[in-house]
Amino acid sequence: MKGLKFLTRRRIEAGVFLLVFFGIFAGLGSVMGVPNMMNTIMNTAHDLLLNTVLYLMGVTVLTGALGKLLVEFGVVRLLEVLLKPLMKPLYNLPGVAALGGILTFLSDNPAIISLSKDKNFSQYFKKYQLISLTNFGTAFGMGLVVIVFMAGKGFMSAALVGLLGSFVGSIVSTRLMQRFILKSNPELNDKVEGGDEQQISFKSEGGVFLRVLNSLLDGGKTGVDLGLAIIPGVLIISTFVMMLTFGPGDNGSYDGSAYQGVALLPLLAGKIDFIFEWLFGFHHPELVAFPITSLGAVGAALSLIPKFQLSGFIDGNAIAVFTAMGMCWSGYLSTHTAMLDSLGFRKLTSKAIMAHTVGGLVAGIVAHWAFVLFSIL
Repeated sequence: MKGLKFLTRRRIEAGVFLLVFFGIFAGLGSVMGVPNMMNTIMNTAHDLLLNTVLYLMGVTVLTGALGKLLVEFGVVRLLEVLLKPLMKPLYNLPGVAALGGILTFLSDNPAIISLSKDKNFSQYFKKYQLISLTNFGTAFGMGLVVIVFMAGKGFMSAALVGLLGSFVGSIVSTRLMQRFILKSNPELNDKVEGGDEQQISFKSEGGVFLRVLNSLLDGGKTGVDLGLAIIPGVLIISTFVMMLTFGPGDNGSYDGSAYQGVALLPLLAGKIDFIFEWLFGFHHPELVAFPITSLGAVGAALSLIPKFQLSGFIDGNAIAVFTAMGMCWSGYLSTHTAMLDSLGFRKLTSKAIMAHTVGGLVAGIVAHWAFVLFSIL
């Protein structure tokens, strides 16, 4: 009986999937024409690969090398010591949690997983605090890559304002997650079992020249891995989002060129554009594509920037909001489940996603109004 129910459910699931899948592409094809739609998909993915992914990979290689240097020569440890006094009053986390924020900022969200599994690190936490590291670490994922990318486009000051917004959003997300956990699972207010040492070790061996060389090469390799990891998100998610964001060619017709689409997102966003304009300062409804894409992958969201610049949609305020929401969300929909599953608390995934959604929205709002304030000053 159970096998029959399972088989029936799978068949229904398959049928619904086929209806949705072909419904989406039938809708796109009916507007663009099937040959034009297929050519646009391929041309957009190809252009993103050559002109965006390779640029992003260059950024990740350089920032990966820089991050490894900062670890090797004790800068990360120094930053941890300086930030420790802020952790308890702002995040309700022990001081060593600062290390997790720094490492995810220099690399990506999964860095917090390996750190949280280190008993010499986790011994400082209560269980609910350790679980909330999922939200805390995600709020800074790929932060250095995002800021360097925005600075490379000529928006360094706006990116730093966005960093401030992400910082506020991380506080909201982490605190809200802790509140959710304690409300539903008060037994998680116990201490985590300790490790054998009192500090996490960052051992360095060899002469200065060898340490520099190894750090640059090892960090660069990590950057290559990160650059390769963002390729699927950029090519799949960004291509689809762009087809929903932009319209036909300059002559008002479809010819299969890259970055053409049906402009569905701006149409929907335009119905409530006053909300986005007041909250985030967006003057073009197309800009909502960036935070939407950030839900899945911030690397994919960054690929939207060049096209937005060419279209004249970008200003300092948009970059500040993009930086804040891109960093704070940084693909949390695709990482929270895996991160909490690795910690053994998959059942709390919905709470983590809810808290982080609120945190990202707060990050964008704070970045917008902070940019307005700094512009006046």
